[in-house]
Amino acid sequence: MNDPLTPLERRVYHFLLDFLAENTYQPSVREIGRRFRIKSTKTVAELLQALADKGFIEREGARSRGVRIVGWSSMGHVQPVPLYARVNATEPHLTEDNLVRWIAMDRSFVPSDDAFLLRKAGDAMAGRGVYAGDWILVSPSVRARDGDMVAARVGSHVMVRTVARLGAVLSLSTAGAEEPELFLGPSDDFSVLGVVTKQSTRLPLRTRLTIRRSTPSAERSSSPRSSSASPLLRAPSPCASGLPSRPCGSLPRS
Repeated sequence: MNDPLTPLERRVYHFLLDFLAENTYQPSVREIGRRFRIKSTKTVAELLQALADKGFIEREGARSRGVRIVGWSSMGHVQPVPLYARVNATEPHLTEDNLVRWIAMDRSFVPSDDAFLLRKAGDAMAGRGVYAGDWILVSPSVRARDGDMVAARVGSHVMVRTVARLGAVLSLSTAGAEEPELFLGPSDDFSVLGVVTKQSTRLPLRTRLTIRRSTPSAERSSSPRSSSASPLLRAPSPCASGLPSRPCGSLPRS
């Protein structure tokens, strides 16, 4: 999961995206400095290194234009967003070995720099318009409020639910009355991965779907998956996991 960018880092990142789309090559350190009125090339280099440390670019330090944007698309005013096939049960929950591909999305639809995509399984949230197979855009930086739809990891499973806080207890509920409400306390193994900010069977791209598949992830796709990674959006049984729930019965569907 990428760390959020500072306002200046975000402006530089967007400048790199747009400059590359318009010119087919990256700006030099001095060109970046002129664009943002930064006189010190060292300061520009530090900004680029911050983008590299946060996973947005890769650098070749010996070259003036030695920047490669991770998941880059040739369209302007877009931002690459990672699509993950699985979520790890332990930290870090989102890792490169579970990355399927990068999706180029219109920046106006991307709520935060650390946003990521998952694919929904099951129809437990059909009452809120989210169906099996839908793409969901998740933002870890957006603070979850009561009534928001979130992607949450519970034990080794991931689910999409409506969240509510009841003191120290977190309530996760589906959009229908047929599934039991799940109550999670401080002693339970769970984490909220982020707020679901958009869901769609078709992604909001500027003109077309642009996929950038990294070679390492393509090679890994043929290898057995780690047992510590959970299938996306498949709900656990509250009875089997020992999580507080009412009533305790059939398996909830994600």
